Amino acid sequence: MTMTIDRNKNNIRPYILADTNWRHLQDASFEIAVLPWGATEAHNYHLPYSTDVIEGTAIAEQSANIAWNKGAKVIVLPTIPFGVNTGQSDIYLDMNLNPSTQFAMLKDILTVLNRHNIKRFLLLNSHGGNNWKSILRELGLLFPEMFLCVVDWVDIVDRYEYFDEPGNHADEMETSLMLHLAPNLVLEKKEWGDGVEKKNKIAAFNEGWVWTERPWSQVSKDTGVGNPIKSTKEKGKRFLTGICNQLGHLIIEISKADIKNLYE
Repeated sequence: MTMTIDRNKNNIRPYILADTNWRHLQDASFEIAVLPWGATEAHNYHLPYSTDVIEGTAIAEQSANIAWNKGAKVIVLPTIPFGVNTGQSDIYLDMNLNPSTQFAMLKDILTVLNRHNIKRFLLLNSHGGNNWKSILRELGLLFPEMFLCVVDWVDIVDRYEYFDEPGNHADEMETSLMLHLAPNLVLEKKEWGDGVEKKNKIAAFNEGWVWTERPWSQVSKDTGVGNPIKSTKEKGKRFLTGICNQLGHLIIEISKADIKNLYE
């Protein structure tokens, strides 16, 4: 599917807050706001620190374009570039926001949206270290008139339908996406690490029924988890299209739904 970008003669996308202007917004009204939230961190040797930001921004914008062209009144907020990186404190310039800081930031953002009568909000998570459920539970008590939800874009479609060896960080999936979205920022294949992940010696942590934070530098020598060797830009484009089609439809559904009567 070809995604057409809805722009006027000044190349302004009216559903992207960073693009638009007061001339347009002074009479505007939106049904739903989308906020991509990423991170700034190492992604193996070969991907940029901005990988999560680039991915989240592209997915939000292309999904909103689909929804806008179907009549949804959606506005995409600027991507937050910093996320929770408490397990990467010793990796040079991996930037960290504590969950309590994220709570405070999101509270302020929702206060603005609520004041301007945008009552539906979708947080598009683009970083595995961000954990939003407890934060949204608490904020839901502070903004009972708002509908709050979160999407981890990595879970929207089945990665195994698109990739041979998906991992979970700077892997075949993310490298393919970046080869499609920002190939100028991806180093040559000879620079790619193999993304080998060291496992916890206590089996229960690998089985998934108990959790502890992983010290990232002890888990991976190159900061990647998952081998990127089979990555291609074609895989990345196809994956992106699948994600955005699904997310675009979700934005439409939320924007049109009776949020006070969602259950039957």
